[in-house]
Amino acid sequence: MRNANKDAIQKTKVAIIGAGFGGLAMAIRLLQSQINDFVILEKTNDVGGTWRENQYPGAACDVQSHMYSLSFAPKTDWSKRYAEADEIFGYIQDITEQYKLKNYCKFNHEVTHAEFDENRNVWTVEFKNQPTLEAQFVIFASGPLHVPQIPHIKGIEKFKGKVFHSSKWEHDYDLNGKSVASIGTGGSAIQYIPEIAPEVKQLYVFQRTAAWVIPRDERKYSQLSKTLFKASNIYRQIHRTRLYWTNESRVVPIVQPQIMKYGQKLAEAFIRFQVKDKELAKKLTPDFVMGCKRILISNKYFPTFNRKNVELVTDAIQEITANGIITKDGKERQIDCLIYGTGFITDPRIYLKHFDCVGRNGIELKQAWKDGAESYYGISHKGFPNLFQLLGPNTVLAHNSVIFMIEAQVDYILQMMDLVTQSQSNAIVVKDQVQDQFNQDVQDMLNNTVWQSGCVSWYQQDGGKNFALWPTYTWKYWLKTKSLHPSDFRLISKAA
Repeated sequence: MRNANKDAIQKTKVAIIGAGFGGLAMAIRLLQSQINDFVILEKTNDVGGTWRENQYPGAACDVQSHMYSLSFAPKTDWSKRYAEADEIFGYIQDITEQYKLKNYCKFNHEVTHAEFDENRNVWTVEFKNQPTLEAQFVIFASGPLHVPQIPHIKGIEKFKGKVFHSSKWEHDYDLNGKSVASIGTGGSAIQYIPEIAPEVKQLYVFQRTAAWVIPRDERKYSQLSKTLFKASNIYRQIHRTRLYWTNESRVVPIVQPQIMKYGQKLAEAFIRFQVKDKELAKKLTPDFVMGCKRILISNKYFPTFNRKNVELVTDAIQEITANGIITKDGKERQIDCLIYGTGFITDPRIYLKHFDCVGRNGIELKQAWKDGAESYYGISHKGFPNLFQLLGPNTVLAHNSVIFMIEAQVDYILQMMDLVTQSQSNAIVVKDQVQDQFNQDVQDMLNNTVWQSGCVSWYQQDGGKNFALWPTYTWKYWLKTKSLHPSDFRLISKAA
């Protein structure tokens, strides 16, 4: 155990790391369970997580609004089918105020070290420039998408223009009349590219891999619908249920790839319909099975390439100069601004690089994950008593709302905490063999899915193991986590 200033130590029952959707959902359910001895540890100065940070032009969610909100803290007046970032961030601020969650927040508390004390069965949490904290339970709710992926490109240090990542958008920088290079064609890039194209003098879109992009439902909710959602909870729940099962049907072609080819034909037709130049349409058509990488949604992305001031660049970047980018073919394009639309670091062993987490017998979490991140239902980790996680390994989704998964996980964590209390124990940890069998089952289920069809995606670590996605229907996950099985865990009542 590291030395700490014992006089400055704070104490709490539950420490939640992260004030995004997961952390706030956990906090609300703790309050609803009459537990108010908790803190929310947030590294920045406000709640919101990814929706606080990602405020680039066109930022929006690719899950329907009524599914991308908490069932126990609903919003009835969503403006449209798929909400934009400012409306989602506003919803987060509203529920924070409704439940007075800022009273439980400790802002500017960036965790640098967490360690389980086996003698006292408590977690010690350390921060940058803040007093140490002790907690019986620690809930890791920082989410998988919060550390920007910044590729190292030869010569970048020479560039004299403006450079920023989409998640750190420079709103004070005027793009009007500028020549801009955008690197990446992922979920963020396909949203901001159509928005900035009309502003800039020239836009170069550097594409390493084409993305499958399907149409987006841009319909707005009528005033009548909003009124009915507010007046009738049953009406709202029926709408949410319909959305859920519509989304859930999307997993069928994922787990049965032979069906996906029909949807892929429609997606190919969508590209040809929206892009006038046939050769350009071919360059924008992926060469991997649809669904192997994340499927994106936009009505604006492909038509952007019909503009005279937009160029798709598929040649690899050789280096960056003081005023431009040179590609492998030797051509240099002069630019004023470089925008990284390169997404986030997703391998948890990397995005935890500034956060050491030490469990029993001195094992560090990144070391435990050296051969790939694993857990039990993405929640509990062998060797780490009273450490829980939201959206942990193999519980992220590619077809439905992660909010559904978060809610199931929050309730499961409450059951584990209640088991500790009711048994008069001090800690709970999943049995090694239970976690190992679970992860073997997950990997077996992933075999023969479209995600394992040969492409390289952020779902995978080096070597191809999929550590990110839940491999089947979400209702199966809900059923599995609805009731805790005490025999899966070991209760600790005294120092080991």
